[in-house]
Amino acid sequence: MELRQLEYFVAVAEEQSFTRAAGRLHVVQSAVSAAIKALERELGTVLLDRNAKRVLLTDAGTALLPRAHIALDAARDAREAVAEVRGGLRGTLRIGTLTSIRVVDLPALLGEFHRRHPGVLLRTIAAPSGSLGLIEAILEHRLDLAFVSLPGGRPAGVRMLPLTTSVMDLVVPAGHPLAGRERVAIGDLAGMDFIDSPAGYGNRAVTDRAFTAASVPRHVTIEIADIATGVAHVRHGLGIALLPRFILTPEHTEGVVTLPVTGADLRWPLSLAVPADRTPGAAARALITMVADFLPDPAD
Repeated sequence: MELRQLEYFVAVAEEQSFTRAAGRLHVVQSAVSAAIKALERELGTVLLDRNAKRVLLTDAGTALLPRAHIALDAARDAREAVAEVRGGLRGTLRIGTLTSIRVVDLPALLGEFHRRHPGVLLRTIAAPSGSLGLIEAILEHRLDLAFVSLPGGRPAGVRMLPLTTSVMDLVVPAGHPLAGRERVAIGDLAGMDFIDSPAGYGNRAVTDRAFTAASVPRHVTIEIADIATGVAHVRHGLGIALLPRFILTPEHTEGVVTLPVTGADLRWPLSLAVPADRTPGAAARALITMVADFLPDPAD
């Protein structure tokens, strides 16, 4: 049994496709098929059901997958130990990010990481389905770690490392009836037209939970993928919005008014998600150690 065979098997199992696995591995599909057939011959059993619309694991494949991960992780750790002795980390670090993550200076963080560890290839991926999409990629081992915003409980199979939080404020156009207030109660927002992110995004989950807890009805008129554009949507009269305070800097709030909301828990959390069933590699551990230096000062 070769490590290459296990690597190809894991890729097909996670991608549920020989074609996508070949693309991920940067090899031709025939090489992937040949390696897995050789592995199946050696083990004397079929590992993958190729008759389904998607390639699925058989019972034997399901039993092999976690052990294949263990073997590949052990080989990775061995390579990384030798690389550190020889002068630096090597490999690829796959990082999931939110579409707007201004609360962490991600370019500065990755720039410093690259200066310290130039041998590590950094791949950043933003999930169009928000934090839940990033969690799915973590569970499928398509990402090594991810910045996510998930209020509430921890998803099964994922370890969450809390980083920081940001309060969400109400944003209304300058001429809105609420614009003259100092603050607004959540009950006063019943039935108003809201701009929000799609389901699966952390800020949408925070807002939905708050309105449900207060038994206040809410009407979302437009969904946007990038919360950084939320202020502009408010400014142009598409509705009002609840947005994390880190977005609401003076240079971005011209033509709108921001108000704190009372009677609701509107804390937007940011965490790092890592697989619970695997030990992060040396590169992932190095990035995790560095993140704290690029978070806002708690006193700010």
